[in-house]
This record gives sequence, C-alpha cells and structure tokens, in this order.
Amino acid sequence: MKGNFETIINNREPVLIDFFAEWCGPCKAQSPILKEIASEMGEKVKVIKIDVDKNPEIATKFRIQGVPTLMVFQNGRQLFRQSGMMTKPQIYNVLISNTNA
Repeated sequence: MKGNFETIINNREPVLIDFFAEWCGPCKAQSPILKEIASEMGEKVKVIKIDVDKNPEIATKFRIQGVPTLMVFQNGRQLFRQSGMMTKPQIYNVLISNTNA
C-alpha cells in the first residue's frame, strides 16, 4: 500500500479512504455501507480501506487519531475528512457535493 498510496490519491476519479482498525466496532459497522457504495457507484469512485495498525506511516502522515476516519481525495487534493461513523446518505452527499462523482 505504501508505494501505491500517492498514485491512488492522485487519481482523476474521487477516492474514498476508510482509515479503520480491526478492533474497532464502529469500523465494522461502517464496512458494509462502504461496500454498498463501492458497488453502486462502480467506476465513479474508488473506495479503499487502510488499516491504521498495519499502515502506521500513512496514519501518522494524515494525523489519524480516531477510527473510523473517512477522507476523500481527487487529483491529489484532500476534499473531505471526518472521524466517526457516517450513514450511507451522508457519504453520498459528501461525494456528490465535493467531487464530480
């Protein structure tokens, strides 16, 4: 993941990143929502998950202090960031209002 991360966030398509941890209950509840969004939006958005315990360098770089933390990038720019679980309509609203998804 480390080598590909910069390439991924520099994508023309929006990239929704879920910073999570295996031990995190809200992260487990967030996961099926993100799978639905990835399935429904297809090529319009890329959804990736980053385990903060397995990728501490990336978590530190982006100052992730709580999980889940969702971030949206497009063309290398951070467009959105929020810690805590989000509903499907909230995530769709973020994607639609902040990107060309």
